[in-house]
Amino acid sequence: MQKHYKLKNIIINVIDTIKKQDFLVYFRKITIMEISDKEIVFWVVSWFMKDNLEAKFYNNIFDAAKLENRDLEKISFVVDKNIENPSNTDVVDCAVFLKECSKSKKVKKWPDWEEITHKEITNSKSVNDRYNLSNFIVWLDNQLAYSACEAVCRNPGKSYNPLYIYGDVWLWKTHLLQGAWNEIIKKFKDKKIVYTTADKFITEYVSAVKKRSIERLRQKYREVDVLIIDDVQFLAKKEQTQNELYNIFNILYESSKQIIISWDRAPKELENLEPRLRSRFEWWITVDIGKPDFETRLAILQEKARWHEFMIPQDVAEFIAANVTENVRELEWVLNQMIAEYELTWNTPTLPRIAEKLKKLSFTTDILWGSRIPQKTTIKSYEDIIKRVGEHYGIEVEWIVWPNRKKEFMIPRQVSMYLLKTKMHYTYERIGNIFSWRNHAAVLYSCNKLEWLLKKDQWLLHEVNVIRDSMWI
Repeated sequence: MQKHYKLKNIIINVIDTIKKQDFLVYFRKITIMEISDKEIVFWVVSWFMKDNLEAKFYNNIFDAAKLENRDLEKISFVVDKNIENPSNTDVVDCAVFLKECSKSKKVKKWPDWEEITHKEITNSKSVNDRYNLSNFIVWLDNQLAYSACEAVCRNPGKSYNPLYIYGDVWLWKTHLLQGAWNEIIKKFKDKKIVYTTADKFITEYVSAVKKRSIERLRQKYREVDVLIIDDVQFLAKKEQTQNELYNIFNILYESSKQIIISWDRAPKELENLEPRLRSRFEWWITVDIGKPDFETRLAILQEKARWHEFMIPQDVAEFIAANVTENVRELEWVLNQMIAEYELTWNTPTLPRIAEKLKKLSFTTDILWGSRIPQKTTIKSYEDIIKRVGEHYGIEVEWIVWPNRKKEFMIPRQVSMYLLKTKMHYTYERIGNIFSWRNHAAVLYSCNKLEWLLKKDQWLLHEVNVIRDSMWI
C-alpha cells in the first residue's frame, strides 16, 4: 500500500512538469516493482513506454520521485506483461488517474495510505538546504545559542528542552533553526520533524477552523518528535492560536518531545501574549543572539561572497564590515547591490565607489578609512591617464608608449588605450599616434582584446576599475 501511495504522488509531481498530450501518449499503466531509499524500479506495460520514459522523461520522473525519497540516486524501468492483470491493485492507469486529478481544482497528495505520514510531516519546502550548522558563523554573542542547538541535534528531547532563542531581527536565528532541522533530519530519519513559522501556523490554524478539521491539525502536531517554530512574535494578539499552541506545547513537553522556538525579544519583554504562555516561555531554557563584532561581520561578508563566487578586495570588505554594523541582513543587502552593479555594468567594488554608495545608502563613513580614499582629481590630458596606469602597475610611461611586446607592458598599454577610447572618447587614429604611430587596426584589436579579457578576468576588471576610480572617470 505504501508503494501505491508513493507512486500516485510521483505521478502527480510528473503531471506538473510535462505537457498533457505527452503524458497521455507515453504514460500508460505503471506500478512500482521495488523501492528503497536509493533506488526505485518501475514496472511498465510495454517496451514502447519503457524506451520513451528513459529517453524523454527520465529526469522528470527522477525529480518527481526524489520529492518522495530525498536520498534517491537511481530509477529504472522494467517491462511486465502481466501488468494488465485486473487483480493487480497496485497498478495505476495514468489516463484514468489524470481524469481523476483534473476533477479537483488543485491536485493534492493522495491520502489513501495513512492520514498523516512520516514524509508528510518531515518534508518542509520552507527549509533552505543551504542552512546548516557547519556553515553557521559563530561569534561571541551567539556561541551559547549555537552550542545549545548543536546539543539538541545530538540528542533531541533529552537536553535543552524546550529551547527558546531570541535576538534582534536579521541575526541568523532562522539560519540556526533551519540548520538544526537539517541536522536532525539527517541524523534521525525515523523521527517526525516539523519546521514552521508562527505566521504559517496561524494560517494553518485558521484554515483548519474554516474546514472544521481542527482535530486533524492537533493530531498532526501531537505526533511530531521535534517541533521548531520561527518568529513566534507574530502570535501577538492571536489569542485562539496562542491557546492552541499552548496545548500542543504541553502535550509535546509531557511526552519528552523536543521544542525549539525563536522570538525577537526576551520572555519577560513579551507583550500582547497570554500570561500562561508567557509564563511557560520564562521557565524554558533561554539563550540570546547578539550583534556580530567587526571580525565576524568581515567573515560573514567574505563567506557570502564566496558562495556567490564574487570577488571582494580585502580593503573593500573591511570598509563595509566597519560601517554596516546593525545586522547580517544589511551586509547581505550591500553585497547584493555590489553583485547587481557588477553584473549590469562590470563595475567591480573599489574603495571610492563603495564609500560613495554607503554614503548614499545612509550608512556612516568610518573616518579610519578616510585617508585611504583618493581625492577627486581633474584629468587634463591623455598623459594623466597613461601616467596613472603606469603608477598602478609600477612601470615608466615610456615602456607603455614605446613598442614592446613583453607581457608585463602589453596589459598596461591595452588598459591605457581602452580608457582613452571609452572614457576620453579619443578616435582610434589619435590613440595610434600617441602610442608610437600604431595604425587604426592595431588600436582596435588592443581595445577589443582588453574588453574580451575583462569579461573573463574579474581581477583585471577590478584593477581597471581601481584606476578609473582613482581618476574619477
